[in-house]
Amino acid sequence: ILYRLKMKKKLAKIKYLPNSFEILEPGENVECAVSGKLIGIENLNYWSVELQEPYYSYKEVFIKKEDINNK
Repeated sequence: ILYRLKMKKKLAKIKYLPNSFEILEPGENVECAVSGKLIGIENLNYWSVELQEPYYSYKEVFIKKEDINNK
C-alpha cells in the first residue's frame, strides 16, 4: 500500500533560489532532507540554497544547522 501511495504522488525536482524556487520537473511534493516527510509544493517554505534541499519546518532547519555546526 505504501508503495502505491508513493507512486501516486510524484516528487518534483526543484532548483532552490534565495527568495523563490524554480520547478525543473513537475510533481506534487518534495521530500524533507532531514525528516523524510513529504512537503506539498504549495506548502514549501523552508529550503537551503547552498545545499539545494527542502525542509518540512523551521525545526528541521534548526536540526540541519546544528548538524553542520557540529561537524
